[in-house]
Amino acid sequence: MRRALATVLLLVIWAGSAQAEPAQSIAWAPCAENPEGECGTLTVPLDWSRPRGQRIDLAVARHQATDPARRIGVLLVDPGGPGGSAAEFALSGLFSPEIRARFDIVGIDSRGTGNSLAIRCADLMAGQPTSYPADAAAFTALLRFNQGVLRKCRERSGPIFDHADSGAVARDMDAARRALGERKISYLGLSYGTMFGQLYAERFGSRVRAMVLDSVVNHSADAEQFVGDRAAAVDDSFAEFAKWCDREESCALHGQNVHQAWEAALVRAGGEQQRLIDSMYHALGGPDWPWAAQLIAGVRALSFEPNYESVRLAAVCQDFALRIRNFAQYAQLRAEELRRSPVMRGSLIGHDEATACVGVPGPPSNPPHRLDIGDAPKILVLSARHDPTTPYDWAVNIHRQAPRNTALLTYEGWGHVAYPRTACTRGGVDAYLLNLEIPLHICPAGER
Repeated sequence: MRRALATVLLLVIWAGSAQAEPAQSIAWAPCAENPEGECGTLTVPLDWSRPRGQRIDLAVARHQATDPARRIGVLLVDPGGPGGSAAEFALSGLFSPEIRARFDIVGIDSRGTGNSLAIRCADLMAGQPTSYPADAAAFTALLRFNQGVLRKCRERSGPIFDHADSGAVARDMDAARRALGERKISYLGLSYGTMFGQLYAERFGSRVRAMVLDSVVNHSADAEQFVGDRAAAVDDSFAEFAKWCDREESCALHGQNVHQAWEAALVRAGGEQQRLIDSMYHALGGPDWPWAAQLIAGVRALSFEPNYESVRLAAVCQDFALRIRNFAQYAQLRAEELRRSPVMRGSLIGHDEATACVGVPGPPSNPPHRLDIGDAPKILVLSARHDPTTPYDWAVNIHRQAPRNTALLTYEGWGHVAYPRTACTRGGVDAYLLNLEIPLHICPAGER
């Protein structure tokens, strides 16, 4: 009896501390760079386990519903990355007139991005050893270099560096809901923004009106799946590109064996081989298949400049168990990557994120796990069949983990992020957000 009473008291105390964060409102003013939008600041605890401790300011922007009489509520949005500015995304032209009419579209620059204490450490990575170590000595060089970058980046960024995982972002989202005075919110997240949505649905499912997860990241993936699934996906996209070249006369490689042309291009690239692979990955993700063909034909310059090198150290490395301890473990992962991706030699993003986390100490603060969204309404999961960045299999996996709380909409096309691809994908998502109507399971591919 005493033990039961003590348990109840502990639960009450915990619940009280979880609600200790005082209610607040956001002071809105016209955005300096976009007067049609309103900008403000959301103040939240740095560490949500200490709600009365140090506080930080997060940048917020909104586009108010243009038809207030028919306003549904708030649609929180995030473009992913990590590193994309959700505040800028909320004011972008992606959303249809009806969505803009019926919702206040709100974006919060997540911790470490945009105007929310942005983590900027790219300059510290100059001179990085290869992220494709050939032996134990090269792996040790990468490990020691990464450890130095992590130390310097943490010192430069301050305490936000250790409090930027997706779990903290989900709590920030609920603080925004309270500050906006909403009982429930709707949410649309793209790519890594789907991580924030999943964590929110797990912790605050009863506060979700509707949620769209487009190009979903599988938070249950272990290191081998994190790297291997993406490697397989990029080879799938290359196969689709080769089919396009076979049937499209405008392709710079039309009439040639595309796979042989690719292998020849890699030989010609010599020491620039990895840059060619990186640029090709970028072209497949668009997809920009004419550019991909020109890269292989040698008539386009190489280019790829990722914009999230810094924040991924504080976010991705804490959301996934990417702790490659030694060269033997790396060699095993690399072999799996090459087994599943013999053409493209693996996935740029999967490999780079995994090796960027080499040297990160301790277990992840927001470890991977199976999705648990029993309190959430039906969530719409959307994915292109041929997405080289977030594999279609990840969307299928998420749907299998929560079949009663998710619906899967498949775009039978190509590229990363499916929502704006066709009238079917856009119409299906909009109808769900506006009317809670579950769309048909399949949208045909658009012209390519």
